[in-house]
Amino acid sequence: MQPDLVGLGWTPFFASQLACLKDAVQPARVVLASASRHHVQTADGPRIAVVSGRLAHEAADRAALPTVGDWVGLRPGDGAGPSYIVHTFARSTCLRRKAAGPTVEAQVLAANIDKVFIVTSLNADFNLRRIERYIDAVLDSGARPVLVLNKADVCPDPERYIDAARDVAPAAPIALVSALSGAGLDALRAEIGAGETIALVGSSGVGKSALSNRLLGAEVQLEGAIRASDERGRHTTAHRELFLIPGGGLLIDTPGIRELGVWSAGGSAPAGFDDVEAHAAACRFRDCAHDGEPGCAVLRAIKDGDLDPERLGAYLKLGAERRHLAGQQDVRARIEEKRRWKQISKQMRANPKR
Repeated sequence: MQPDLVGLGWTPFFASQLACLKDAVQPARVVLASASRHHVQTADGPRIAVVSGRLAHEAADRAALPTVGDWVGLRPGDGAGPSYIVHTFARSTCLRRKAAGPTVEAQVLAANIDKVFIVTSLNADFNLRRIERYIDAVLDSGARPVLVLNKADVCPDPERYIDAARDVAPAAPIALVSALSGAGLDALRAEIGAGETIALVGSSGVGKSALSNRLLGAEVQLEGAIRASDERGRHTTAHRELFLIPGGGLLIDTPGIRELGVWSAGGSAPAGFDDVEAHAAACRFRDCAHDGEPGCAVLRAIKDGDLDPERLGAYLKLGAERRHLAGQQDVRARIEEKRRWKQISKQMRANPKR
């Protein structure tokens, strides 16, 4: 039985966009994306689709092209050929990171997600600074974070991990689970509402593929072992893909992330640091850098034992990354604008008015 649009995550947010389109299209959700073709799901069943030349040409960058989780508009192709993606609906949420390498552009990890399950394992791979980075990215996306502490079956003292995670993410639900034994999975399933889209993120080896298989009730993802030397894993998920969860909801599994570079607009402050900002509100100077200024309430909180100095260090580091990125984005925007006007001038010289 094929799911209807609501079962695929269709909401009034997208319906209102469809009503405003001048030309009729068939709504579809991207299940799997590649450079040449996309697998999409419609209310009538799965389709193979390709991005139209016009849509590809008008995309500002690769992050604007349809990706897993996106809602798109289809038009039928010729004969038995693939359909054409001629429209991409505006995203309700978008989980992004800075693309690897020197290029200043975003990589979209998942689009139109309601919650992100941040998976970490209860072993040497557990890292609070990494969790803070994930929380920042998820809140910036517009989705809601859920911390999933996996491999509880091999951890003799999970409470210390729970307490540490709660210190850096006091507002996020925390689920203690074992993908191997199935413990805690019912509580995790309760976090998935009907029609909601969940994304799984985390490092390689934390058990995302195993969790996906348990939540989906089938062995759809290859599971791998971790290295004994550092308790880290290898990539077993090679691409992002959207799955329908039996009983309702959707799941996007993602490959293990080695580096989660900050991607945000305007150099805004890191998200998820309400404790730091609560102390900062009492600083004498509004632009206090918390680096020795007189009347700094943040440094006073550290001295009094009310704030972890490593927590402040993470806040300052993420803030510096955001400001650096904003500067790079400004440079890129100026270069693109200069290139655009150069192209316009070239066209005007080639086609002077008579």
